Amino acid sequence: MSMRAYFTRVKGYFKQLRSKQAVRLPRSQHNISRQQISANALKVLYKLHKAGFDAHIVGGGVRDLLLNRQPKDYDVVTNATPNQIRRLIHNSRIIGRRFKLVHAYFYGEIIEISTFRAKLTHQPDKQGDMPDMVMQDNTFGSMSDDAFRRDFTVNALFYDISDFSVVDYTGGLVDLERRTIRVIGDPTMSFHEDPVRMLRAIRLAAKLNFTIEPKTEQAMLNSLPLLVQVPQARLFDELQKIFFNGYAKVTFDLLRHYQMFGIFFPQTKNVLNRRDALAEKAMTLIDAALKASDVRFQKDLPINPGFLMAVFLWPVVQQTIEMNKVSDKKLFQALYEAIHTVLQEQLAVLLIPKRFTAMMQSIWLMQYHLESRRGLRVMRIVNHRYYRAAYDFLLLRAEIDQVDPALVQWWEAFYAMNETKRLEMVAQLQNAGKKRKK
Repeated sequence: MSMRAYFTRVKGYFKQLRSKQAVRLPRSQHNISRQQISANALKVLYKLHKAGFDAHIVGGGVRDLLLNRQPKDYDVVTNATPNQIRRLIHNSRIIGRRFKLVHAYFYGEIIEISTFRAKLTHQPDKQGDMPDMVMQDNTFGSMSDDAFRRDFTVNALFYDISDFSVVDYTGGLVDLERRTIRVIGDPTMSFHEDPVRMLRAIRLAAKLNFTIEPKTEQAMLNSLPLLVQVPQARLFDELQKIFFNGYAKVTFDLLRHYQMFGIFFPQTKNVLNRRDALAEKAMTLIDAALKASDVRFQKDLPINPGFLMAVFLWPVVQQTIEMNKVSDKKLFQALYEAIHTVLQEQLAVLLIPKRFTAMMQSIWLMQYHLESRRGLRVMRIVNHRYYRAAYDFLLLRAEIDQVDPALVQWWEAFYAMNETKRLEMVAQLQNAGKKRKK
């Protein structure tokens, strides 16, 4: 599209938005084809439409299709109530308390169906403070109401199955053209309604390579204390969405830029702010782990949150040991105590499930054993549940020159041997140790 044509279109969008009319792009003016849309989503849309209800795809699915991306899932919105949807679509059930939704179940896919939500009306208290976070939200409204209840303009676009048009009430089409993340309405009010929207803005900006609009950006910086009020369990859920979607490195950089990384890992933030050798090593390790995580995601390999959290907190464990100034003979005991101290403080901020904390502790403790290679203990280590994770952690440290690569090569060879050969390698280690003592 030429620049002249682009500005003509944008001007037309704003004219319609100022007149409070929805911008409706006919099929001939957008790139979305029904062939790109999930067959199950189309089944739901057609059932609702044939029954006389409005039926639209909304949100990220429309946004991604317009950007020529494959949507992860499809959300359908309609003027039918949850009970009407449930009666119409038999392979479904109603879920939710704060806002009732309907999940339609298909083989390998769930289509989420919601009823248009009504506008929120906020009443500040007598002191003029902002309203509390929304805890109950189960009133229905119009399509326009629903659009203005959504978080960002690029997530408030509708695909209408009746005429295959794209409908925009909030300027989302313009923001897609400009590659901008912008909150709908007053961003400060929006973040008070749901502070997690700040993290969603980061996630979207990282995923789409968009910039955050200045007013939204300033409101984020002013509203940071609200994230402390988010329940620890929900904060952990958001952590997984943020770092395990293939854009971990970019996300980390944005979180640090907007001063949000410390909300998740305040101890690590303090280490990175030291600007010394430990901070430099910590940043190198974290960067390498984030890039490796993104590569694994692209290759569709499993990613364990426990591993990445072990990376984030490893510099804190090292700092705690350094502060205690222990001798080499007492290193293991100091490591054990440091792990306990660091985890206790971290769990006061983030509700990490025990299966992940157990993995993190094992990875850290096994770094000591992998480096020391003492006696017959090495025979037990390779059979440990988290040996591969601990080995990968050691390998990561070796790749950034924090551990001797020869050590990694030894463990790689040891793991590949049968039991007889392993005993021979252990005997060689013991003989070498005796010679050093002499």
